[in-house]
Amino acid sequence: MTSSVSTFPDRASFVQSIGEPVILAWGWRRRLIAFGAGAAGALAMAPVNFWPAMIAPLTVAVWLLDGSADSNAKGATFLPSLRAAFGVGWWWGFGYFVAGLWWLGAAFLVDADEFAWALPLGVLGLPAALAFFPALGFALAKALWSPGAARIFALATGLGVSEWLRANILTGFPWNEFGMALGGTPMLAQAASLVGLHGLTLLTIAIFAAPATLIDEASGRRRAAPTALAVLALTLLTAFGAWRLAAPPAATVAGVKLRIMQPNIGQGADFSPENKDAIMRHYLDLSDRATSPTTTGVADVTHLIWPESAFPFLLARDPVALNQIAGLLHGGTTLIAGAARAERGPDEARARYYNSIQVVDRRGALLDHYDKVRLVPFGEYLPLRGLLERFGLSQFVRYAPGGFDPGASEKLLRAPGLPDSWPMVCYEAIFPDEWGDLFGGERRAAFILNLTDDIWFGRTAGPYQHFAQARLRAIEQGLPLVRAANSGISAVVDGLGRTIADLPLGVEGVLDTALPVARSPTLFARYGALGPGALLLLGLILCFGLRGFAQRRF
Repeated sequence: MTSSVSTFPDRASFVQSIGEPVILAWGWRRRLIAFGAGAAGALAMAPVNFWPAMIAPLTVAVWLLDGSADSNAKGATFLPSLRAAFGVGWWWGFGYFVAGLWWLGAAFLVDADEFAWALPLGVLGLPAALAFFPALGFALAKALWSPGAARIFALATGLGVSEWLRANILTGFPWNEFGMALGGTPMLAQAASLVGLHGLTLLTIAIFAAPATLIDEASGRRRAAPTALAVLALTLLTAFGAWRLAAPPAATVAGVKLRIMQPNIGQGADFSPENKDAIMRHYLDLSDRATSPTTTGVADVTHLIWPESAFPFLLARDPVALNQIAGLLHGGTTLIAGAARAERGPDEARARYYNSIQVVDRRGALLDHYDKVRLVPFGEYLPLRGLLERFGLSQFVRYAPGGFDPGASEKLLRAPGLPDSWPMVCYEAIFPDEWGDLFGGERRAAFILNLTDDIWFGRTAGPYQHFAQARLRAIEQGLPLVRAANSGISAVVDGLGRTIADLPLGVEGVLDTALPVARSPTLFARYGALGPGALLLLGLILCFGLRGFAQRRF
């Protein structure tokens, strides 16, 4: 086996003394190193947001790939090299996703009698499946591997491609994409206005993997050059972020006064049609709560916002509930609420159910709606339903018989007295807009509206991670974010990701706030994935260029 590092027995530096055992590790020891390194990367995600924690996982990733079977070694072939890289990449990814997504297990305990038996599927099964994406990224990186700094760009290219695939294959699941190591800190996240989440992922990998070259066979200055460039890149990102965040507070939309209700009402048996009256009383009383001498109730706000799936029944088919809402809104306030919706076509055997946002006026009339397009597998619908139901599996949300159906397409939501909003239900907010105005310019909204219900996950890391990803959408687009979450975090964020007002996790209350004005469209809002695509192309050029140089030099 050959490698790009020296044997350095008598002049081993601290970094070399760490790197050599990683490169030479084999068998279960190698797998445990990969698992532990990947798990450490979760510390860079919310709520910890310790972005330097991503240095160790990505540096170790380079060393693990250095130690994979080398296609240039005697008796070795290219295929075993890729197999070794794929295998160690799976263990690395498995550690990352187990440590970052363990909180999913809380959802299985909401209806513990029915779903607790399947908890290992969420805590270990999903991470095991997601780990195939980093495994593919490691294998692709190994196919591009060469000595020296070129292998940093090979890793960024391989993992960057695999993370894009994770965000788009089947329904896509870009939760805790590696770019959130930068995206979770508002100052470093400002680069998302240029290149979006996927661009941040490429930058994250290239920057935090650079210290791996400190053990290379090269002169001290050349060996340290990639790390020096990484430090320079971080400095530039920080300076760019500080410059953007120095902007004065955003102006507010005239004549708009929002009230966000955070009821903190549990799921499970408490959230059922039998408890409908108690739920409505809770909503009505909380929504009309006085918060200041100038805001004595709903009559003093223009728009009231309730979170996702606020009702365990179909609002549009319940005249009693609509009359109660009309009584609450008598002063002229408009309600925007998450509510399941059903419709039946003339030739359909069953009704189609949608997880929706609905606009209700002071008369109790439904004015507009948006149906969620990206549904949560196993939460809102059951993939391969006919097969999996035989094993006793069903989706978590039970008040939509057969599960929810996806909406036809994304659309703007319109409410009287409010600028058009870009609606996102629940985890739709974790997906960046990859098209930009270049292909979808007519849907430019004045703000992002995110209604969600994270109480399924209790007071764990999940709701914090969800909020961080929703906030990044605001930075990418330059649009304010208005977020109503059943159990928190409810907030209003301006187009730079600065929090204007918020309600913390696990409390009930109302949040009164103005609506910030949108910023001019960002570069990412205009051109979408072209920015990350340019970075990826640059990485490939550098990878092959440096690889050719290394072959001529060595």
